[in-house]
Amino acid sequence: MHYPLLSDEYFMNEALKEARMARESEEVPVGAVIVHRDRIIARAYNMTRQLNDVTAHAEMIAITAASNYLGSKYLSECSLFVTLEPCLMCATAMKWAQVGRIVYGASDPREGYSRIEADILHKKSEVTREVLDRESAELLRQFFLDRR
Repeated sequence: MHYPLLSDEYFMNEALKEARMARESEEVPVGAVIVHRDRIIARAYNMTRQLNDVTAHAEMIAITAASNYLGSKYLSECSLFVTLEPCLMCATAMKWAQVGRIVYGASDPREGYSRIEADILHKKSEVTREVLDRESAELLRQFFLDRR
C-alpha cells in the first residue's frame, strides 16, 4: 500500500496497532513500523517471549524486515516509528542501519537511549519525540497494571 503524505500520527497509530498485537500475545506492548517513500515496508512488535530471544524488540525485527525488503542494510531513506523510546541496543542498531528518521511515542527514562549523554544515533538521523505519547504510555501502563 502507498500512503502519500500521511502524518506522523497516522504512522504512529499503525505502530500502536502492532503494540496492541504484542499485548494480545502477552508481550510488552511495543510496536514499530518502518516507512519508505510514504509506504509501510515493515511492521513488528515485541516478541521476546514468543521467540525466547532478548533481542527480539519491535525495532530490531522491523529493521531486519525493512532491510530484507529493500535488499540493503542501510535505511537512510526510511522513517522508523516506534511506540516507546528505543533502548540502547535498538538505538545502536538504528545507528548501524543509518535510519534516516526516528519517531517515537512514550519516553522511557529508565531504559531509553536518551538517558545517557553519548551520541548513540547516526549523526544524520533526525528524531521526533512524543508523537501520540499518551496513547503509547497508557498502553504500557495498563499492561503492567494487569500483570500485577
